[in-house]
Amino acid sequence: MNYAICNWMFKGLNFEQSCLKIAKHGFQGVEIAPLTLVEDPRSLTANEILKIKRALADTGVTFVGFHALFFSPPNLHITSSDSGIRRRSWNHLRRIIDITGELGGGTLVLGSPAQRKAVGISVGEAKRLMIEELSVFGPYAAERKATILIEALAVRDTNVINTLEEARHVIRSINSPGVSGMFDFHNSADEKIPWSELIEAHFDFIRHVHLNDVNGSYPGTGDSDFGPAFKKLAQKNYEKWISLEIFHQPDDPDGVLSETRKF
Repeated sequence: MNYAICNWMFKGLNFEQSCLKIAKHGFQGVEIAPLTLVEDPRSLTANEILKIKRALADTGVTFVGFHALFFSPPNLHITSSDSGIRRRSWNHLRRIIDITGELGGGTLVLGSPAQRKAVGISVGEAKRLMIEELSVFGPYAAERKATILIEALAVRDTNVINTLEEARHVIRSINSPGVSGMFDFHNSADEKIPWSELIEAHFDFIRHVHLNDVNGSYPGTGDSDFGPAFKKLAQKNYEKWISLEIFHQPDDPDGVLSETRKF
């Protein structure tokens, strides 16, 4: 397995400084939240992309992909009933896919609960809109060595795609190599079976794993038993990324990285 860090956790550090910390603690990859680079990815210049490449090369850290895709700029909503907002939101994703390709390819975790939530339309209509758009963006992503990963999120956060089984239905409906799925420990709150059984049942489309405790922090801060899940990943010969994603920016990121690496 390969170990990565989602860079949103680094408060006050620039991209290269974050990569230096990641490398220092023995992690191989970085998963980037676009808003940590620039408010609007459409304004990211060729020179700024070159600086990202240089930081990765200088620190020996691998670009894994992007997450928190629609958190910035404001007012993005991929299932909006307003076609103008919806088009702007999907064009935003197109730019992130292009940047992913320029960085050598990677994964794009489609979480963003508020920006996909069904508001003023039915949940079924919201899913239909997602499938319609992703059926177009899947091949576009694949051409650029990118894979859009649909993340199941808890009902407390969104009303669109809450379980891995629902994610499977959407992925099968799209049927594109540019669209697949992933597993997030924290966000599997609405599942009815243990983590290890979920991994067994859906391993065929798990292309990425977000590591976090059910409290939204790093392993060891709660009472979760990760052992069976990691045994199952090992049994299935999982060789992709395990990426730490916590939901706060710690005052002591070195401590978080050290404890996670020990874990």
